[in-house]
Amino acid sequence: MTDSGDLSGDLAWVFARQRFGMHPGLGRVEALLSRLGDPQRAFRTVLVGGTNGKGSTAASLAAMLRAGGVRTGLFTSPHLTRFTERFVVDGTELPEAEVTAALAELRPHAEEVGASFFEVITALGAELFRGAGVEVAVMEVGLGGRLDATNALDPVLSVLTNVGLDHTEVLGDTREAIAREKAGILRAGRPAVTGVAADLRLILRAEGADLWALGEEAHLSVQGRGWDGSDVTVGSPAGTVTLRTPLLGAHGAANAGLAALAALRLGLSPEAVQAGAQATQWPGRLEVIPWRGTRVLLDGAHNPDGAQAVAAALQSLGVDRLPLVFGAAGDKDLAGVAAALRPLASEVILTRAALSPRAADPAGLAHLFPEVPLTVTDSPQAALAALGDRRAPQALVCGSLYLLGEVRPLLLGQAAEDRERWQ
Repeated sequence: MTDSGDLSGDLAWVFARQRFGMHPGLGRVEALLSRLGDPQRAFRTVLVGGTNGKGSTAASLAAMLRAGGVRTGLFTSPHLTRFTERFVVDGTELPEAEVTAALAELRPHAEEVGASFFEVITALGAELFRGAGVEVAVMEVGLGGRLDATNALDPVLSVLTNVGLDHTEVLGDTREAIAREKAGILRAGRPAVTGVAADLRLILRAEGADLWALGEEAHLSVQGRGWDGSDVTVGSPAGTVTLRTPLLGAHGAANAGLAALAALRLGLSPEAVQAGAQATQWPGRLEVIPWRGTRVLLDGAHNPDGAQAVAAALQSLGVDRLPLVFGAAGDKDLAGVAAALRPLASEVILTRAALSPRAADPAGLAHLFPEVPLTVTDSPQAALAALGDRRAPQALVCGSLYLLGEVRPLLLGQAAEDRERWQ
């Protein structure tokens, strides 16, 4: 049992649980939620899963709900810079004191059931949202779906963005196997929306959900607006809406469109969808930060599909070649990521997230960028110093959300957490 006054100790405790890894299964988190009085029953839940784009989609949907007058919780992972980013109510991060106080109350129960890091923060999110009087919680799935801790909540609607090869050591090494795991967040007879490719939809439909897929029951058309985002029209049995999203690239437009389809299924008005879409902010996903005369683009693409989406977006924006600051976790398909990004790179500055033990040695990444000028650095600070010397009109920082979490506050002159990052 912990001293409930030792708030910094409780944060240290939950961060330390990252080291124990991920343990798929719902038994522990269900037991923890039960001990807390099942806080998830106090609000309606929307689960948002997929290989890429689930955070952007969740953020867009939460903004639409908020614009429609619904008190909305948004649970996402991982965080970039602050732990409290994971727990947002009506667009505002919950105060650290409130989060740590709830964590102190939850800790003895979590220790009793042996809950993992992600199980703890999922239950913590539910408890915080109950306390905040949330009406609808938009919960981003952590890993897969079927055995992910968020799937202990019972969604009124489920969203699946797409399926690609990532976390293959846990979810399976084929798109079909991964699709079956992700389909576990669907509920028979309940609404669901998806942007998953046509060849995998039969796997999703086998769950018996009332599924609307983009390209079948619903349709999407996109008009790009360059650096200002896109105009997106969504047509569906629930109505048609045209919205403007600041999310960049075709993939950003698709994520906003899928969120709009989910919002229409939840009964939101076109006006709420439009207002929420335009107000959406999602840091670290083709985010533009001006820095010392350079337009720095931050993107957390860490698998081949994500990197290909970033490359396509930059090409559509007229970006030819630019310096690339790259660092990534060593357990990813880095050859596939590098292959997508290499044609964009005028040069590569290799680095690593200093706080992530999973980060690959920068020197060991050099072989991924043959015939491209290389600079190897040992920290985000050194990488930015090298980039600043170039005085390039624009640059891309990519490869790991943990790297972005360290680079972003440096660009903005903000303080950052000083805690080890595994999840």
